[in-house]
Amino acid sequence: MRALRRAFTLVEILIVVVILGILASIVVPKFTNAVEQSSETATLDQLDKVRRALAVYFVRNASAYPAVTEGDGTWGELLPDYMRNAPVNAWVRPENSRKIVIGDSADDVWQGDYAWIYDPTTGTVYAGGFNVQDRALPRE
Repeated sequence: MRALRRAFTLVEILIVVVILGILASIVVPKFTNAVEQSSETATLDQLDKVRRALAVYFVRNASAYPAVTEGDGTWGELLPDYMRNAPVNAWVRPENSRKIVIGDSADDVWQGDYAWIYDPTTGTVYAGGFNVQDRALPRE
């Protein structure tokens, strides 16, 4: 009498591999979108933190804004009394995620060369790579 062998056939294994491939093709784009959304949300949170710190500084220092040095990312007198850490912009290139430039308007197109735009005369700050309505600009 012949013993019955129970095993998967090659066709059954191929069908499972195809189904897994289809599922992966559906899940991976959604994961990529989630990473972008989290970068955008994290940057907006950091922007809010800087704006609140500037508002408190303004009130406590006779209606004056702090002197901030362009490029260094330290935010001058805001650290450590008004913010614990320098903010990070996750929407721009990682090597420029703390870099500050002096300017008076938000970006029109995405750029990755600096993280924050600060206007020392008005105390306005914008996130690099975001427009004036604080909406993320599409990355290149």
